[in-house]
Amino acid sequence: MSKPIPEITLNDGVTLPVIGLGTYTLRGSEGVHAIVSAIEMGYRLLDSAYNYENEGTVGEAVRRSSVPREQLRIASKLPGRYHAYDKAVKAIQESLYRANLDYYDLYLIHWPNPKQDLYLEAWQALIDAKKWGLVRSIGVSNFLPEHIERLVKETGVKPSVNQIELHPFFNQAEQRKWHAANNIVTESWSPLARANDILQNDTLQKIANRHNKSVPQVILRWHYQLGAISIPKSSSPARQLENLSIFDFSLDETEMSMISGLTRPDGRIRNQDPAVYEEF
Repeated sequence: MSKPIPEITLNDGVTLPVIGLGTYTLRGSEGVHAIVSAIEMGYRLLDSAYNYENEGTVGEAVRRSSVPREQLRIASKLPGRYHAYDKAVKAIQESLYRANLDYYDLYLIHWPNPKQDLYLEAWQALIDAKKWGLVRSIGVSNFLPEHIERLVKETGVKPSVNQIELHPFFNQAEQRKWHAANNIVTESWSPLARANDILQNDTLQKIANRHNKSVPQVILRWHYQLGAISIPKSSSPARQLENLSIFDFSLDETEMSMISGLTRPDGRIRNQDPAVYEEF
């Protein structure tokens, strides 16, 4: 990687790199090696979740790496089955015990689970966890504007981040616009869409050829220029380095519009609409 990773300052003053490592499915010894490789490659943001069942793997990789803990930004997420306040507090503590960490840099509510209608209790638990020093910054994942508006109205505390499904086939233009207007950072999960067909897309391939870059690099550069933090997952050192190498070129307005124009109404990978989808 020839250039350092730029950082974004959140609304609470915490800084995050504009690209991090998604750790979903990275577990056990192989997962530790993959995450250590990423850290040594230059990644400083690691994204995990209680439901990934790999917080211990992430914590072990942090301890084995040569990078001091305070230089890393480690994130995890609260599962839906623990939204009730007391359960949420214990789950946050358990997340830390699993990783053997003193604090998380970022902790999110994984899904709003609106039918259960307990996400406000979960948010209060995150607010208190931040007061207690268990987490540095608190946010949400897969929340719609109406969910966030309720959190702010009831508690006065605004999320620093909303992690949402975001990729060229589902560009979330309206949600991103709302985030920007409300000083909430957009973070992209599945930034490369987890779909082989996106890597074969003619539009993306032509743009990649023009810049002598790979299609994933073009997509990740698009996320960066949108102002979103992306968290691509890879266990391959070569791919990890490739995914970081996006700061030595730029996309022009036409190219950005071409990529954004690939969005489609049914672009969600698994039809997980936060208005109705629930995850426990």
